[in-house]
Amino acid sequence: MSWDVIHGDAAPSSALPFSPAVRAGDFVFVSGQASVNESGQIVEDDFEGEMRRSFDNVTRVLASAGLTLRDVVQVRAYVGRQEDLASYNQVYRELMTEPFPARTTIMGCLGTLLKFEVDVVAWVGGVEER
Repeated sequence: MSWDVIHGDAAPSSALPFSPAVRAGDFVFVSGQASVNESGQIVEDDFEGEMRRSFDNVTRVLASAGLTLRDVVQVRAYVGRQEDLASYNQVYRELMTEPFPARTTIMGCLGTLLKFEVDVVAWVGGVEER
């Protein structure tokens, strides 16, 4: 099976060695997105602000593949502090719709620079059904 890199002007840039997303078959795998601006610089904010900016970046990367958050089938989130878990669940319910995608939440692994990061897998097969 071959796979293709998803390129898009809307995705934040990065000097790090990774693709914003790749398509393999009917799935698009979006690399971890954090609270960064279009130049790839970290934008510090409170937890909710960083989470929303991270999901905005996911949305832009998905748009480059012709997809939306509604096409996401799996979410893997990295939450820096246990005390932000309630805020994470509250904002998540605002951003994602039922039926909710499969989800993994990893706590306390971000060090000191970031409060939140997220990567997703989206299914291309759902585009025709919308």
